[in-house]
Amino acid sequence: MNGLAVAAAGAPLLFAAGLVTGRLLARRSARDGTDLGTPAARATFRTLHTASVAAPPLRAGLTADAARKAVRRLRPLFGTAALGLTVDDRLLAWEGPGRHHADTALDRVRAVLDTGRPHTFTVDCPDPDCPVRWGAVAPLTVDRRVPGALVVLGAGEPASGARATEEVARWISVQLELADLDRTRTGLIEAEIRALRAQISPHFLYNSLAAIASFVRTDPERARDLLLEFADFARYSFRRHGEFTTLAEELRSIEQFLELVRARFGPRLEVTLRIAPEVLPVAVPFLCLQPLVENAVKHGLGDGGERGRITLTARDEGATARIVVEDDGVGMEPDRLRRILGGGEDAAAGIGLRNVDERLRQVYGDDHGLVIETGVGAGMKITLRVPKYRPGVRDGPPGPGTPDRPDAGRSDRPAR
Repeated sequence: MNGLAVAAAGAPLLFAAGLVTGRLLARRSARDGTDLGTPAARATFRTLHTASVAAPPLRAGLTADAARKAVRRLRPLFGTAALGLTVDDRLLAWEGPGRHHADTALDRVRAVLDTGRPHTFTVDCPDPDCPVRWGAVAPLTVDRRVPGALVVLGAGEPASGARATEEVARWISVQLELADLDRTRTGLIEAEIRALRAQISPHFLYNSLAAIASFVRTDPERARDLLLEFADFARYSFRRHGEFTTLAEELRSIEQFLELVRARFGPRLEVTLRIAPEVLPVAVPFLCLQPLVENAVKHGLGDGGERGRITLTARDEGATARIVVEDDGVGMEPDRLRRILGGGEDAAAGIGLRNVDERLRQVYGDDHGLVIETGVGAGMKITLRVPKYRPGVRDGPPGPGTPDRPDAGRSDRPAR
């Protein structure tokens, strides 16, 4: 699968590079009065351009809508030929003449699905006006499976048409591989978010409700406010949609989390936020900060009665937003931290840290994993850098009740 992934990833880069080159040549020709060069160069440009506009629909997978758009855009590669795409032996889309030969073509598709090999055939049509005289079927291969086939019917030279059919089928297979990889990646991220939600400490939920209950008689107004904070925090943490959110939404949820923690620990916990307003709209992976803050609370306060201090900083660094969560708690041996992040010994103790680190690397690359500085008795400092703008990275649907806060600008103040 890794080899397929590498091959699949290289194909769109090739097409994109060819398309950019073609556009540059076109601009230069318009500027100096020359054409694109040889007929072969012009043909290459047209082929790359056709491939570039046909690729996006196929990245959605082998669906009826994607197939319809793809065959319409790919048909110019075959001149007057008719094109069809199938899933199994069911016709998804057809473009061009000769639709009355679809049943004949589907008989050949079944043979291709059984053998995994391309097939050519002649077409005897009594209609003298029918342009179809030959056909070719090539399998679409995705991770050693054959989910469908490409059908081409034409009137020209069968040999060259068959070769073109095989090449285009291979290219379509690459796009379907990429779609499969995208779905796999999305599924893994969704599974990781579900695992992270499952790790929101049951003790935290129980202790929060117990703290709220303790204020019901002595301070009913405080109990009401805490209950609303708890409801908003739970609604945000367990929302169903959106792989990404904004930093502002994530910080609002953290403030609710900290308010519930302070209801239990009171003055033992001191929190300082330093937030630059220009980074608040930045899209970040959903639930990427809450596990870090929960970890800071856990290790910052420890099991004793000592006070703990947590500082959360978010600053603008040009193309990136730099976010730091720091505590002055018990810290950790660096070797143990490496085992936790590597999924080895004590991995269960740091599933939140490992989850966030892996998701950041998946989305932004290995250069954007967590940077953690710690030592026994030296506290812990966790730094992450998120690109402010990234293609394909958008914030999800608005979270519940995030008002425009007058204190949303840069601050250096204790949390509420």
